Amino acid sequence: MKTVNGHQIIQLFEEFSPKYLAEEGDPIGLQIGRLNEKVDNVMITLDVLENVVDEAIKNNVKLIIAHHPPLFRPLKALHTDSYQGRMIEKLIKHDIAVYAAHTNLDVAVGGVNDLLSDMLKLQDSSVLVPTYQEDIRKLAVYVPKENAEQLREALGKAGAGHIGNYSHCSFSTEGQGRFLPEEGTNPHLGVQGVVEEVTEEKIETVYPVSLERKVLKAMFTHHPYEEVAYDIYSLENELPALGLGRIGYLPEEMTLRDFALLVKKTFGMDGIRMIGDGNATVKKVAVLGGDGNKFIGKAKRQGADVFVSGDIYYHTAHDAMMMGLNVVDAGHHIEKVMKEGVAAHLAKRCSEKGYVVNIFASKAETNPFTYM
Repeated sequence: MKTVNGHQIIQLFEEFSPKYLAEEGDPIGLQIGRLNEKVDNVMITLDVLENVVDEAIKNNVKLIIAHHPPLFRPLKALHTDSYQGRMIEKLIKHDIAVYAAHTNLDVAVGGVNDLLSDMLKLQDSSVLVPTYQEDIRKLAVYVPKENAEQLREALGKAGAGHIGNYSHCSFSTEGQGRFLPEEGTNPHLGVQGVVEEVTEEKIETVYPVSLERKVLKAMFTHHPYEEVAYDIYSLENELPALGLGRIGYLPEEMTLRDFALLVKKTFGMDGIRMIGDGNATVKKVAVLGGDGNKFIGKAKRQGADVFVSGDIYYHTAHDAMMMGLNVVDAGHHIEKVMKEGVAAHLAKRCSEKGYVVNIFASKAETNPFTYM
């Protein structure tokens, strides 16, 4: 088992929620502190408020991973007798780093919107608002037949060969490879100055461009030759788009009123707002964590019977009524599902790496609203 620092934790986290998925201008990444310190405890939180910082101090946390950036707007001054200044002072005095993952965590596979969709048990779900389309490439690599299985497995573990819900996809053809080891070489097979002929497999697999470095590293690490023969091809195939929100189907139809009560119960809410006829039947559901005002048209065009989001404005509610879209305003705070979801995912990845670190979800309350 290995001790771990903040850089190693964030490296694993960014494999799950990479920065390139974030909207332009979104203030993500390390916001406070440093990552080169040993970390025993990591806390996952929706918001960074003073009670969250106090919880982190109490639990000897050295790294906070937050969904909402505490420094969303640039600071013009830092006064430690103000609420924000006092909070930042506590973080610095106790050597607690704060890392923010905002829209990239919304978009990520298994991120905020997937977690919301899963909790509502939506079926056949897809992206509501595409924001990122990744190119894919094909790798063809030649390897001695006896080493082929080991190399295929390494490429699959690195992320190559994902097609839909299938992983480790590849195709192999067998043939004869020939080479002449020249002076200064140290061949795995054959001797210098003599042409060698070897039964080889050509392994073909695909990967997203974002994983190229990882896939090639796996190839070079697990290939027996000191000089690896391989080809990379650009493809016109498209991977499924990533983006904000999800849209899918309830297991069974229900009335809008019953669905609103289901949302309330599912996310442990004290109150909820509903727009539309409570007796209307709903089956196709769009859900988008956070502020969903500008996406009601998108939900309607994709055929949603109801749109679940937060922070719906008065006039936006009128717009939804006029276009015939039912809305359940569940509030911004339902994004709290990311705390347990991210903590579980990151703890699993750290365990796989053998890292000795405790990762847990914050229990501090950060919802500013009280329902009377």
